[in-house]
Amino acid sequence: MDTGAGAGADAGRESGREAADRPYDVVLYGATGFVGGLTAEYLAEHAPAGCRWALAGRSPAKLAALRDRLAAGRPHLAGLPLLTADSGDPAALRALARSARVVASTVGPYVWYGEGLVAACAEAGTDYLDLTGEPEFVDLVYVRHDARARETGARIVHACGFDSVPHDLGVLFTVEQLPEGVPLRIDGFVRAGAVFSGGTFASALTAFGRGPQTLRAARERRLHAPRLVGRRANAPLGGPRFSTETGTWALPLPTLDPRVVARSAAALERYGPDFRYRHYASVKTLPMALGGTAALAATLVTAQVPPARRWLMDRYAAGSGPSAERRARSWFTVRFVGEGGGRRVFTEVSGGDPGYDETAKMLAESALCLALDPLPTTAGQVTTAVAMGDALISRLRAAGLRFRVAHSE
Repeated sequence: MDTGAGAGADAGRESGREAADRPYDVVLYGATGFVGGLTAEYLAEHAPAGCRWALAGRSPAKLAALRDRLAAGRPHLAGLPLLTADSGDPAALRALARSARVVASTVGPYVWYGEGLVAACAEAGTDYLDLTGEPEFVDLVYVRHDARARETGARIVHACGFDSVPHDLGVLFTVEQLPEGVPLRIDGFVRAGAVFSGGTFASALTAFGRGPQTLRAARERRLHAPRLVGRRANAPLGGPRFSTETGTWALPLPTLDPRVVARSAAALERYGPDFRYRHYASVKTLPMALGGTAALAATLVTAQVPPARRWLMDRYAAGSGPSAERRARSWFTVRFVGEGGGRRVFTEVSGGDPGYDETAKMLAESALCLALDPLPTTAGQVTTAVAMGDALISRLRAAGLRFRVAHSE
């Protein structure tokens, strides 16, 4: 994999310059959902003067109500543009994509509702961001739309929330503390105290219940993806173990995050000639580790049975989420242990409520970064580390997330 630079990307930058004449710098699609509303609130507070942004969704009434809420105490937002587009209306999605330089989507499960907007953005040369943690969707998008996005210069950047920004950028930050040109080994250990929304639960259950489809999409991607020549970049699934580095039990996490890290490593030579990343949940006690494993296994089994999966989804209504008070008590920490060239470094990325407040911040800052910051020339399906890298780390640090070196040896 490369960074997407080349003839197609150069042609795409022409499209990007023309895109400066589009009505909007950033359009937030799915703005009336739970995370969408939080992202809109963040943009209302933090979008710089002169940034042209708009809200989009399928319900004009809900969009108007959201705008009224944002404009309370912010009179300058009373005329915030509202765009109506349903995920099943290709013409409306094409019009939306042509109106913006960057479209950020919170509409999931993405495997059901997301591809039409990606296709429209790839065709229009419009940068696209989302919050997906669904490997099947990411692989399908690569196979079906990466080539066209490279031709038009569109950057397709998935997983711009807690999936997978702290992990992808945290590994990049760790790599930058290690010597260049040597094999690197990094392990990530995730801890969080938070609750989830109905939308997140629905996306997770959808992914759990589509095992065969996910495997087929991964196989098809491997047929289309170029082979990495002269270097290696891997993210194997480690085994459960006690981590002496963190003093916790480490349980392998088979999520999208390590795949994203491996794709960043394949695209960026700074990760060295031979890179390996392993991704774990960090659990303090053995009983907690065993209980968590049993709960995950039970959910995976239940998700395979459609009536049971629907019953579980009905327990958490889509569009719902934890209260502001509960989110204020939530937190996350990802600790990284990196080794290479005789050096060992311990780093950490941490913040507040991972699934909602911080995810909204990550998505909004990613959209502003793509729209406003000078960045490397890339196109096609790329990761946050490849598309934005240190520029996004700087933005997130300024916004309150912590990237730090704990110590090194």
